[in-house]
Amino acid sequence: MKYEYEILKNTQLYAGFLKVNSYRLRHRLFAGGWSQELVRERVEPLRASSVLLYDPQQDQVVLIEQFRIGALESDNHPWLLEIIGGHVETGEAPEDVARRESMEEAGCEVLELLPICEFLVTPGTSGERNYLYCARVDAIQAAGIHGVHEEGEDIRVEKMAFVDAMAEIYNGRINSTTGIISMQWLALNREQLRQRWK
Repeated sequence: MKYEYEILKNTQLYAGFLKVNSYRLRHRLFAGGWSQELVRERVEPLRASSVLLYDPQQDQVVLIEQFRIGALESDNHPWLLEIIGGHVETGEAPEDVARRESMEEAGCEVLELLPICEFLVTPGTSGERNYLYCARVDAIQAAGIHGVHEEGEDIRVEKMAFVDAMAEIYNGRINSTTGIISMQWLALNREQLRQRWK
């Protein structure tokens, strides 16, 4: 099969915090030939950088809690326990965003940064791409309320033992993609990191 597609029309539907376009398109089929004409809406590409802050000496992770509009229908409330993250602007390196956001959202300096993976967040509806990292930090001073006031951020820092943070995945407090992926990655690589970063 030829991996080909053809965009017949691209119309911007909305331009605010997010941009949404409507596409008329067709693509090649596995059985041969072309698909029928399809109409799909897409949240236009964003790039984000997310970082799990880990202190190997204390065996603790530094997490943040904040209000999230996408979680309005959650069972408890729309405040999520998450890892650090922010949008990558044009000309910025994802690594630089991870370092900047760690200071802005948790007051933590990144001592070393390791890439975990890069992934598409929800490719059925969005072009958002996330660059995921794990950072070595000193969690002793991690505490308080942080965020950029002009961006409406109200972010509470919460540090916890690795085993307690893993339990938060299964009881539902950590239920975002970046948090789950990064904590599972840490579970697989924790002993190696503790040796490397001791």
